[in-house]
Amino acid sequence: MSPSRTHRVVIVGGAIVGSFCAWELRRAGHTGPITVVDKDMSYARSSTALSAASIRTQFGTPTCIAMSLQAVELFRDLSRQFGEDDADIGYVEAGYLILGRPDQLTERVSAAEMQQSHGADVAVLTPDELTARFPHLDFDGVGIGTFGLSGEGWFDAWGLLSLVKRAARRLGVEYVEASVTGFEIAGDAITSVRIGEGEPLPCDVCVLAAGAMSGRLAALAGIELPIVPKKRSVFNFQAPVPRDGFPMLFDSSGIWVRPEGDGFIGGIRPAPDDDHDADDDFEPHRDLFEDVYWPLLVQRIPAMDRLRLRRSWAGHYEVNLLDHNAVIGPHDRYGNLLFATGFSGHGVMHAPAAGRGIAELITAGRYATIDLTPLGWDRVRDGRPMVETIVY
Repeated sequence: MSPSRTHRVVIVGGAIVGSFCAWELRRAGHTGPITVVDKDMSYARSSTALSAASIRTQFGTPTCIAMSLQAVELFRDLSRQFGEDDADIGYVEAGYLILGRPDQLTERVSAAEMQQSHGADVAVLTPDELTARFPHLDFDGVGIGTFGLSGEGWFDAWGLLSLVKRAARRLGVEYVEASVTGFEIAGDAITSVRIGEGEPLPCDVCVLAAGAMSGRLAALAGIELPIVPKKRSVFNFQAPVPRDGFPMLFDSSGIWVRPEGDGFIGGIRPAPDDDHDADDDFEPHRDLFEDVYWPLLVQRIPAMDRLRLRRSWAGHYEVNLLDHNAVIGPHDRYGNLLFATGFSGHGVMHAPAAGRGIAELITAGRYATIDLTPLGWDRVRDGRPMVETIVY
C-alpha cells in the first residue's frame, strides 16, 4: 500500500478506536473520503460504552506505556485538541494501586524500574508505606505495591467517544449504520466492504477496528485473527468507605475496585472454565459477586462488609488470545487491510495512540509519533507473543 492522503478509507467499527482513526486521519491531512461503518450507532453494547474507562502507565511493554502517556497528554488538553471550550470527560488522576505478593517483589520492582525509565510516574511502596498512605486497606499478605503518582486514573469513555465522533463528523467523516457481511478481494487487496443489503463500499484502505467482533469479521476474509469476545461483569455498589484519595485498586487476588460517582465499581475475571466466548451474551455473572468478589474485597477493605450492591452490567473485552495486547498495522498479504483491534481491555486508553498510528501509516507510510511495530500482525502470524503481565 502506497501512502496517500486521498485514498478511499473504510473503517469497520465506529466506537472509540474507529472514531479516533477517522479523526486522526483528518488531522494528518487526509482529504479523501472516510466512511466509518458500525452495526449499531447507539453503541449501547459496545465495549466503549460498557467499559470501566481507566487509564494506567503500569504496563509490561514500553509501547503500551508510550500509548498511555500520549492519551494523558490529550486528556489534559481536551478543549484545545477538540476545539470545544467545555470539553470534559471527567478525567480523575487518582492513580492505579497494584498490589503484589511477597514472592513477586523482585519482578515487580524490576517492572516499575522499566516503567519509570520510559516516563511513567510510578512509586514503589513497602507494606508499611502502603498502610500509611491507604489506612482503610488491610495489606496482610502484600509484599509490594506500585502506585501511579500521576498519569493514571479514570474518565468517562462515553464522553470521550462523543467528543471524537463529533470532531470527526465536523471534518467530513461519514458514519454508516450497517452490518458488515464480508469483503471483496482482488489479488492481494481488499477492494470493497460488503454491508447488509446495500451496495458494497469500495475502498483503497480498510481498517478493521471492530473490537470484540474483529476476529469473527476477519474470518470473512479468510484471516485467523485470535480475537474473541469475553464477558466481564462490573458491579456498582455503595459502602461506608471514604472515596477521596481512593485509587483504582488492582489486588493480587484479581479483584479491582475504584470510586464511581457516590459509590464504587469493581469486578473480577471469571474462572477459566466459566470464561466462554460471549458473542451476544451480556448477562452479568451475578453469582461471581456473592461467591468470589465480595469475600475477596472484604479481606482487603474490611469496611466493605457493609456494602450495598446497586446494579451490575456486563460488557465484552476484545481479548487477544495470543498475548492480551493489541494488533495494530497491516496484514502481510492484504497490505491495504490495517488492524486496530485486540486491545484486551486497553482500548479506551490506547485509542488515541492507535488512531494516530493508523493515520500515519495511511498518509505517510510509517509511524512517526510512537513506533507501534511491536504490536504488528507478524507476531500473530508467527506465534510470537508479547505478553501483557497485568491482566484483569
